[in-house]
Amino acid sequence: MSDLPTPGTPQPAYQQHPYLAPPPALEPVLRPRGVRRWLPLAVAILVVGGSALGMLGYLGWNLGPQAFAIGLVAAILPVPVLIAVFLWLDRYEPEPPKLLVGCFLWGAFPATGLALLVNSFASGRFGLVELPDAVVATVVAPFIEEIGKALGPLLILWFRRREISGITDGIVYCGLSGVGFAMVENILYLGGHGYYAGNEQWGPYSGAQLVFGMFLGRILISGFAHPLFTSMTGVGIGIAARSANGWVRWCAPLGGLFLAMILHGSWNLMATLSAEISPFFFLYGYIAVMVPVFLATIGIALWVRAREGRLSLKVLPAYAAAGWLTPPEVAALGTLSRRHAARVWAKRVAGDAGSKAMRDFQYAATRLALVRDGMNRGLDELPDQQARSAREERGLLDAITAARAVFTGRDPQTPRAFFDGATYRMAFPDGVTRVVPAPAEPVVPVPIVLPPPVAPAYPAYPGYPAAQPYPYPPQH
Repeated sequence: MSDLPTPGTPQPAYQQHPYLAPPPALEPVLRPRGVRRWLPLAVAILVVGGSALGMLGYLGWNLGPQAFAIGLVAAILPVPVLIAVFLWLDRYEPEPPKLLVGCFLWGAFPATGLALLVNSFASGRFGLVELPDAVVATVVAPFIEEIGKALGPLLILWFRRREISGITDGIVYCGLSGVGFAMVENILYLGGHGYYAGNEQWGPYSGAQLVFGMFLGRILISGFAHPLFTSMTGVGIGIAARSANGWVRWCAPLGGLFLAMILHGSWNLMATLSAEISPFFFLYGYIAVMVPVFLATIGIALWVRAREGRLSLKVLPAYAAAGWLTPPEVAALGTLSRRHAARVWAKRVAGDAGSKAMRDFQYAATRLALVRDGMNRGLDELPDQQARSAREERGLLDAITAARAVFTGRDPQTPRAFFDGATYRMAFPDGVTRVVPAPAEPVVPVPIVLPPPVAPAYPAYPGYPAAQPYPYPPQH
């Protein structure tokens, strides 16, 4: 007879060990109430909403309904593709939708409004001292526009640093801000400098030709420009968010912002030299500078995205040793292909509910690795921050346990097994339960039963006493 536990039956004595009891509830961190809680949200809505009304009203008034509509449609066309690219990049631990939407809207309206005001003011002041408009394009515009686009993600870093888990998140937030900025800027160029100018001088046919030509140049050829520039700031934000060093937290975003300004200024300088001297300036600069930078940024983004998978393999084995996870479950989190295979398996054995539960399991496990990594790095300096991380860690462990219950033991092709943090007890077809060591490189989740954890994964886990040995497997 097998001595494997059956769901719903009383737990054996060894599972009722006093050190297996759940930890006492942590003291909750007080959250701001009343005005303190709603004031930041109200200010954000006011700033974004007011700037949106201002920018759309400005564009509609100056371009006219027809040119504005044409520019709007043409500018929106690439937006879903660019947003999909950044969401595809953010697959290990997707960011909160409200923050993603907020960054896009910030780049689309407050950032463009700030750039329009400052660039117009600078152009007028420079005109008084007879400085060329090229100075505005190559010096003032990159400086103001990159600061404007970066302000939204920087506010997230300042107020919601826990939501930025690394360079990937920084790139995603800043990239979406750049996409929003480029969309509104393209309305102005395609609708104003394109259709409106061409229609005024030569008629609607010429206006349509100008729109088509600008669409090829600004969207198909250089549509990545604004997101690429602002992604440099995102790299610095991601580094700052995962560092406990005060100098790094300040210098990394500033360094990324400075690099974004340099790239943006170089881009505008190439366009200026191409218009005033020779078109080959832009061609050579595009091929020799911007394309390599673009490809290098893609490579870096893919490499740092894979880091979240590698981080799971580095941090989560301690939880497996404590009985919270199994080695196959940890290994199945290491790459996107393994995660996909796990979701396919969960859907096969437990239907759509199993697939959803596996997604929840993977998200919670990835978030758990990031939270524990932050705790190990010492990112939480204040006691309330440390308590919040401990509470989040406990909540994620509970979420992992709840998600696993949906698909555990559902696969009829796998023998029932029990994992104690070191070895498996597996029920073989001959009716004998044998102890089997964990595989060296497991790659798929095994639907086994887990006992309550033996001990905390880390000695500093709040609420747990020190680990105590107990007999396993039980002696009868």
